[in-house]
Amino acid sequence: MSIQPPARGRARMAGRLPVVLLLGTTAPCRPALAADAPTAVIEQSITVLGVSTLPAHDADTTALFTGTPGFSAYSAGGVSALPVLDGMADDRINTLIDGVRMESACPNHMNPAMSYIDPDMVQTARAIAGITPVSLGGDSTGGTIEIRRRPPRYAEPGHVLVTGRLAANYGSNADGRGVSGEVTVADDHLSLRWSGAYRQADDYRAGGDGGIVRSTSFLAFNHAATLGLQGRNDQFELTFGQQDIPYEAFANQYMDMTNNRSSFLNGRWTHRFDRGFLDGASLELGGHWQRVDHVMNMLDDKGGHSATTGMPMNTAARQAGYALDLTIPRGIHTVKLGTSFDHDGLNDWWPPLPGSMMMGPGTWHNVNDAHRDHEAQYLQWDAQWNRRLSTELGWRNDIVMMNTGPVAPYSRMAMSMGTMPMDAMPMDAMAMPSDDAMAADAFNAAHRGRTDVNFDVTATAKYLITDALDIEGGYARKTRSPNLYERYAWGVDAMAAEMIGWFGDGNGYVGNLNLRPETANIASFTLLWHDPAQGDADAQRWRLSVRPFTNYTQGYINVVSLGALGAGASLLQFANHDAESFGVDVGGHARLWADRRFGRGTLDTTLSWVRGTDLTTGTSLYHQMPLNGVTTLSERLGAFAGRISLSWAAAKTLVDALRDEPATPGYALLGFGASWRWRGTTLDVGVDNALDHTYVLPLGGRMLDAGEGRRALLAPGRSVNVSLATTF
Repeated sequence: MSIQPPARGRARMAGRLPVVLLLGTTAPCRPALAADAPTAVIEQSITVLGVSTLPAHDADTTALFTGTPGFSAYSAGGVSALPVLDGMADDRINTLIDGVRMESACPNHMNPAMSYIDPDMVQTARAIAGITPVSLGGDSTGGTIEIRRRPPRYAEPGHVLVTGRLAANYGSNADGRGVSGEVTVADDHLSLRWSGAYRQADDYRAGGDGGIVRSTSFLAFNHAATLGLQGRNDQFELTFGQQDIPYEAFANQYMDMTNNRSSFLNGRWTHRFDRGFLDGASLELGGHWQRVDHVMNMLDDKGGHSATTGMPMNTAARQAGYALDLTIPRGIHTVKLGTSFDHDGLNDWWPPLPGSMMMGPGTWHNVNDAHRDHEAQYLQWDAQWNRRLSTELGWRNDIVMMNTGPVAPYSRMAMSMGTMPMDAMPMDAMAMPSDDAMAADAFNAAHRGRTDVNFDVTATAKYLITDALDIEGGYARKTRSPNLYERYAWGVDAMAAEMIGWFGDGNGYVGNLNLRPETANIASFTLLWHDPAQGDADAQRWRLSVRPFTNYTQGYINVVSLGALGAGASLLQFANHDAESFGVDVGGHARLWADRRFGRGTLDTTLSWVRGTDLTTGTSLYHQMPLNGVTTLSERLGAFAGRISLSWAAAKTLVDALRDEPATPGYALLGFGASWRWRGTTLDVGVDNALDHTYVLPLGGRMLDAGEGRRALLAPGRSVNVSLATTF
């Protein structure tokens, strides 16, 4: 079926809140944040860099990292952007939500991990680029993103706590609107919390005379209930939640999401030992379960399509697992060890479309009863040798077991998916099996089970050279096994292959049973100069961090061409190549003034540059962000906070020609805003893209609506945003 969404824009940034990111390991500063606003942290080789501008209550949780060095995002639906760290994207980033690694359950990755949590439910958002501690998980050749909800709150002994918060926001571009809130009732041992969020927007308007960008609307609901119990040495949390996305349009995909329902259960028990050999140690046991039912078709604003000429596609995913972690501190040493198991089950089938020759008469079984099971063990040793020197060594073993059942095309008849009329088709051709039927036969006859035995190692050190200069760095060997679609997508005809791919490029993708895991060799170091003032980063008048990095990946999963599909698109198959990325991230902060009369003024700037090359073909890697940065001038005086920012990106000229990646011109965007806080209420007003500049998203891919001619995806124009948040 087809769903008719509203006709105009989507919400982008309903006001912006300044967030100062940490330097070293001190606690974050909190200048003029809305009530209980989430804290975003970017870590680079365990050093935190830079200053960011945090969008207040943006619908997409990836926006919590906007403007931070080394981070960018593939443009997708309104709540489904795919994260990028140092040029490595999506599945190369180990994304954890409350300690649980979550997989996309869609051939277009329309439901990535961060789409399952509303940003207003987030307490901390941490990204570690490059060298990830082994205790945080595997499949992290690009880094790790860790998102945590607010923990349960408890009352003082003998009291009852009733508290909550409510927030609302509106953005003029796309008529974006949202409401979110939570309420907690607790005593000193038991805590109950409900939280929820509603987000909706229409198709957004591009800058200048760019017009409405179709297929960018969305509607999303999130609900979660958390039970917390605490004793003298024990804490227990159990969260049950559900997400409903009735529709989410995708301008750079042939399909749209016409329903996505997820239910999850996530529990965690922590025990702290206070006697015996394990005195001071902590044991944490976590378990999770998730069910996802995902439906795709073409929404009515997808030009030239309707419910009768669409393409129904269904996905059902089931995830479950556990993790057991033990932390043992012993003087200057801390040992962490643990084990975990994750099961990811997937069924992907495309029902026949009544009356269609191309999509019928049977059901297309794309991925049939597949699983990707992940068993792991790790050992990590942290040591603080003296005031100046600390080290971290880690080892991790991951066993990834994958398999899938037999598949089937819509029909075995030759040319059933072509354009030749039935009465003009030769009888001998109709009797021949189609290309997809032969591909299905070959796939079903092949041995499909695969087991990858991966291991990771990390070695990092931090040394305080002087009170004003720190250096840290290290090396990591990181691995990633292919995802289910990279190995098991089997259709070779144009229509089937074009339904596979999360790159927004309009090409068709075919899996490869012979793919090997990726092995990344990562080296990076950070030089941090700062005011020698003692205390946290807020006490420092200035700081500057520079982090160069390199990543040489053996078996990088890229593509080879199987032929042209017309109109600039190609049929591509996943293949192992060797690749190299290198670049630098820079963050700077200066306190310009600070007194009672004029308040506190700060200047913050970030800069990021990355260059990725496929060493097998000598071409640029796909979707590498060009040189970019953000400069923000902020002022805080009592209850008032103001900011003006300039974000920019250079022209993107190094592109992947095989994928028909568009080159994009450079741009500079002006934004400003102000917030007022009175008791527990904060009002924030801001303007994004204040000059209504027309520009193209460097990682936006191509617009695939009929009649758009595969143009590069245009970015949103000016938006006036208002948000109001209050606590009680």
